[in-house]
Amino acid sequence: MLKELLTPLIQRQNTNYRDSISVEERLVITLHFLATGESVRNLSHHFRVGVSTIRQFIPETCAAIYKVLKEKYFKWPDTVEEWKKIADGFQAQWNFQNCLGALAGKQINICPPFFTVLMALVDSNYRFLYVDVGCNSRISDGGVFGRCLLQDALENRTSNIPAPSPLPGSDQLAPYCIVADEAFPLKNHFMKPYPKHRLSVEQRIFNYRLSQAQRAVKNAFGILANRFRVFLTTINIHDRAKVEDIVLACCAGLLCRLNALSCT
Repeated sequence: MLKELLTPLIQRQNTNYRDSISVEERLVITLHFLATGESVRNLSHHFRVGVSTIRQFIPETCAAIYKVLKEKYFKWPDTVEEWKKIADGFQAQWNFQNCLGALAGKQINICPPFFTVLMALVDSNYRFLYVDVGCNSRISDGGVFGRCLLQDALENRTSNIPAPSPLPGSDQLAPYCIVADEAFPLKNHFMKPYPKHRLSVEQRIFNYRLSQAQRAVKNAFGILANRFRVFLTTINIHDRAKVEDIVLACCAGLLCRLNALSCT
């Protein structure tokens, strides 16, 4: 399926001097790189393809993978019903009410001294609802989020977030929110833990419940790194735009895999 989708985008013409690298070989080498994190030199030796050639077509193939998969698998909720379905999932699986997703950042190691950050919002089933890649990791997660399109959507109320609703066993209205850690600001659409000193019993219980809900995004990062072990290594590419293509392709691939598992 993936080969058929990618063929119009990455197939090259043969010349009078030599045949081009086939779509199958480009895809196999790229997936091998993403799945193992093996160095380009080892891939060159194993597949008998030039180092510079592999360095060139791996980001190109990743960009094509993301392009053909994003429309089907990256579905940002745009209705009240879709957001409420996500909140129902967090209440059923993580026992946290009025939660629209768990948000966190993951550092991606590339050629020192450069780093980049993957910022992701996930639902209760570890599916990515929103991803942003490319910001410098020297900025805090809250600063990275401040530059994301998701921040603007939440601030301007353009994402059809449901109106506040009462929590179970209470008549007091509570807003729907995103759970995050201490690095993020405390706002109407964010819920973060209490500072970890002089906490009451109720505050400790709340912090525990919130950490349980936020575990969804941590688990999603763990699944991503286990499936695509390139994240367990240092990506030896200096161009951040190419690294962004690699990260987005992996996120789209994981969503494709999770969707396949849910259908079986």
